[in-house]
Amino acid sequence: MSMLATIAVLALAALHAYILVLEMFLWTSPRARAAFGTSAEFAASTKALAANQGLYNGFLAAGLAWGAVASDPVGFQVSVFFLVCVAVAGLYGAATASRKILFVQTVPALAALALVLLAR
Repeated sequence: MSMLATIAVLALAALHAYILVLEMFLWTSPRARAAFGTSAEFAASTKALAANQGLYNGFLAAGLAWGAVASDPVGFQVSVFFLVCVAVAGLYGAATASRKILFVQTVPALAALALVLLAR
């Protein structure tokens, strides 16, 4: 992959690692509540669900990091797979939870995917 594509994939991995931290460890904090638009009561009652969701974001981050550092063809294949996973998850989240997810998750994933494919 090109340097630009690798940076884009790693940036998306970092974003998902940050989401993991927010959902798994900081869910009830003011920062996470502001980021996700939740009340203190909702955050407290959904803490276990958010931690589970955070774990899945961690898997996405790990897969993206793997794709960015693995040699081709594996790096390319893994990057494409996980970028598509992120884009699909973002579409679902935008349709069911918040339209904001489309711009935070789907658009960056599709931009990184385009860079990865163009670098091929």
